[in-house]
Amino acid sequence: MTPNPTHPMHMQLSAAPFFFFFLLLALLSPCPSVFGVGINYGTLGNNLPSPKRVAQLLQSTLIDKVKIYDANPDILQAFSNTGIDLVVAVENSHVSNLSSSPSAADAWLSSHVVPFLPATSVVAIAVGNEYLTTDGGHLDPKDLFQAMQNLHAALLARGLDRKIKVTTPHSMAVLASSFPPSSSTFALNLIPTMTSIVNLLADTGAPFMINAYPYFAYRDNPSTIDLRYALLGNATGVRDPKGYFYTNMLDAQIDAVRSAIIALGFGNRTVEITVSESGWPSKGEPGETAATAENARTYNTRLIEQAQSNKGTPMRPKDKIEIFVFALFNENKKQGSASERNFGIFNGDGSKVYEVDLSCEFCSSGGKFGFGEQAVKGAARGPSVWCVAKPHADEKVIQTVLDFCCGPGGVDCREIYESGDCFEPDKIHAHASYAMNAYYQMHGRNYWNCDFKGTGLVTFSDPSYGRCRYSEQ
Repeated sequence: MTPNPTHPMHMQLSAAPFFFFFLLLALLSPCPSVFGVGINYGTLGNNLPSPKRVAQLLQSTLIDKVKIYDANPDILQAFSNTGIDLVVAVENSHVSNLSSSPSAADAWLSSHVVPFLPATSVVAIAVGNEYLTTDGGHLDPKDLFQAMQNLHAALLARGLDRKIKVTTPHSMAVLASSFPPSSSTFALNLIPTMTSIVNLLADTGAPFMINAYPYFAYRDNPSTIDLRYALLGNATGVRDPKGYFYTNMLDAQIDAVRSAIIALGFGNRTVEITVSESGWPSKGEPGETAATAENARTYNTRLIEQAQSNKGTPMRPKDKIEIFVFALFNENKKQGSASERNFGIFNGDGSKVYEVDLSCEFCSSGGKFGFGEQAVKGAARGPSVWCVAKPHADEKVIQTVLDFCCGPGGVDCREIYESGDCFEPDKIHAHASYAMNAYYQMHGRNYWNCDFKGTGLVTFSDPSYGRCRYSEQ
């Protein structure tokens, strides 16, 4: 893992200067991010940390994507230069306006998103949330598709359509039935709208987003659904008539959506499925006996493991499913039952509701994460910033980055050789982080100097440890 001065790449420096010039361009150009773990960041609370605080501390975790429910400028600004991808949203009440004309969609994009690019990595716009199954039918389904189409056209006109995708999160209620998964179809009254939406997603490479909650299915049918199956861990499982075997309900829900998409005639088109929300409440009303901190811990731990595994479902085992955990915080001003206000991993004051491991093997703050002052006592203040490798970045890309930095990039990498102070931990991401930061500091600490094909992130927390010191301006 340590760069070797006798490696062929280092021996060919004088013979191939143009190769390294193009390598530099390749490494510093953005590329699609690798799969990690996403989280939903709701703000319906009067006791939540500031967006800047949240953004800084999420950099110390395995979270690499954050989904919000509006386009709050404070949040977009807070996540600039963090290396964390952001999914912003058009609220349901604004969908009709954006559907009215392409110019209305462009105006929204111009005022809500464009001013924060490219420093803030916006990767998707969620148009509405469960729009087709909300408000008792008072929202026009046609408006949703038209707003999505108008927004995509606005992105296309600005050359942003490859970076930012347009989609919309659905509830499981868009299905006529979800079991057995292989026989699932969309509700009959939604088929025309769903056909238009799925066709747009297939044409533009955007994901189909589904909010999938085994908790609600179990809560409403405790006598017929095994709690272990809902909690993502039932070895006995459930068998679909077509032979698929499910050990957890979430996989079955995802495959039910897949079957419904196929039933529309899109079996030969590529439409990725993203779980835009899934979680388990730690507290509920008196009758919600499964809403406990222990069940929430079990579910979200397994959900995070599933997100990181990059494994598919029984119907599509090779498909990678992106997952956004719901939610980052308990939201004390959210309407509905008590369980709706208690899906958070954290309380509003920053304390953990229950223990879920969000640490990563090599993060900017040593993998520790918390909103209390003690948790960030070692964090750098003022203008100090560093560049480190995303902990989940592909090792092949990271190795290429490391070879570049320690070769044509001009970084002195002796500290990460076997006798150096930064050799331990002897891991590719740790070594690459040292080299990437040195390159970043050498070249003026511009955000593009810490891109490295999407594998780098800027952090405000000093990643130095023991005798290993990371340089800073």
